[in-house]
Amino acid sequence: MNDIVLFIIALIPIIWLMVSLGVLKIAGHKTCPATLLLTMILAIVVWRMPIGHTITAALEGVALAVWPILVIIIAAVFTYNVTVYTKSMDVIKRMMTSVTTDKRILVLILAWAFGGFMEAIAGFGTAVAIPASIMAGLGFNPVFAAIICLMANTTPTAFGAIGIPVTTLAKVANINVTTLSYAVGLQLVVLIIVVPVILVMITGKSVKAIKGFWGISLASGFSFAIPQLLVAKYLGAELPAIIGSVCCMIVTIAVAKIFYKDTADKKAEKFTLKEGVRAWIPFILVFAFVILSSALFPPINKALASIKTSVLIYTGQGGTPYTFNWVSNPGTLIIIATFIGGRIQGAKFGEIFGVLVSTIKQMSKSSITIIAIVALAKIMGYSGMIKSISIVLVAVTGKFYPLIAPIIGALGTFVTGSDTSANVLFGGLQVEVAKSLGLNPYWLAAANTGGATAGKMISPQSIAVATAATGLAGQEGKILNSTLKFCVVYVIVLGLIAYFAGPIFGFN
Repeated sequence: MNDIVLFIIALIPIIWLMVSLGVLKIAGHKTCPATLLLTMILAIVVWRMPIGHTITAALEGVALAVWPILVIIIAAVFTYNVTVYTKSMDVIKRMMTSVTTDKRILVLILAWAFGGFMEAIAGFGTAVAIPASIMAGLGFNPVFAAIICLMANTTPTAFGAIGIPVTTLAKVANINVTTLSYAVGLQLVVLIIVVPVILVMITGKSVKAIKGFWGISLASGFSFAIPQLLVAKYLGAELPAIIGSVCCMIVTIAVAKIFYKDTADKKAEKFTLKEGVRAWIPFILVFAFVILSSALFPPINKALASIKTSVLIYTGQGGTPYTFNWVSNPGTLIIIATFIGGRIQGAKFGEIFGVLVSTIKQMSKSSITIIAIVALAKIMGYSGMIKSISIVLVAVTGKFYPLIAPIIGALGTFVTGSDTSANVLFGGLQVEVAKSLGLNPYWLAAANTGGATAGKMISPQSIAVATAATGLAGQEGKILNSTLKFCVVYVIVLGLIAYFAGPIFGFN
């Protein structure tokens, strides 16, 4: 078969996913397993992938989906559920409403700043699951909470999970991580400033909703963008999103308390510092555990990372042992932190364990969706389906390729649900294309990462996380339709930046 035919056939599973979820409104836990089966058949029949290799590729996807992705997502929702069980969420609500009751400002604090912080330290769905569930608890419409958190969880994912997407891309493409970090930071600056403004407009359901809120929206964007860019340029990939999100939280809350104090709930019940710390203790411990076990603290990181099991699952060419990191996995750390936090909040271990069991049951439908999607992604990658798509895109676009470079990154995240996985799939390709076209490899690699942040909001895996956190399993299509429009504009802007802005910053 020629490349065009393979290109069209390779797109079938992706197109079917979008149609079944967005148009036919089929629930994710129903359509994703069917799409997985379709992908397996295409890989075997068209790409001549041996049946054994196809099955083991899917099994590697199942392993990745369960550990660490599902474990982390379940852990994130478990943390929220424990705070509800111990009544600590009531204190958190009082704390939030004592700052403001205006939903536009709450979105900036929770979905944007706090969500960015969760993405920076943990990633893997925590940035959607935890803020969306808190917002639902504060009285936001659950569907809206899911949508707005998905939209907010875009730019922060580039340096999420202590910079894993960028450091992984640098290794895959064999390029300098600090230079790459700076390129990624530059491409995202404009969007980081603009996204909070758009979030406020969407929350207020009109462009006019930004009137009177320009100050806090721009402060929220600039306080994230500038620190992230400076850290990316001088320190590399691990800290940009952490420093950016912390600065953003401090500035946004300060601006709200100083300039928007009239929006605070004057009747909100007062709370003591002790009550506030006790209410947030699971989240504080999550932050402490994840940071201390990260690459920022090598002795602890190495000790925990040594507790692992490696198993060769995929039996085909390119297969490498899959490693289960039992303790350094953020999901394990979040669960341990939540058990300790719940105990401090007054719950017994038996009660906390009961909440964990009920959380696992709550996540059953979403788990099916996530497992099927990740297994599908592995088959598409190993079989050559992804490569078939990219080859034609490169051949057709030529020198205009930078315009679509972010689309390829977005496609990778749509399929895999992971910015890191999108970089693994396409990062090397972007660098090779850059060399063949005489373009700067760092700039195109950065465009892949930027595009991958766009794909995050429409990925079925991400949407499944959002629906699980807000109790909306089965409404994936409705959410996809809402985020897709935003994603299209986001990718177009990134494409224009990738095409025109490189020479301005010395990435010729």
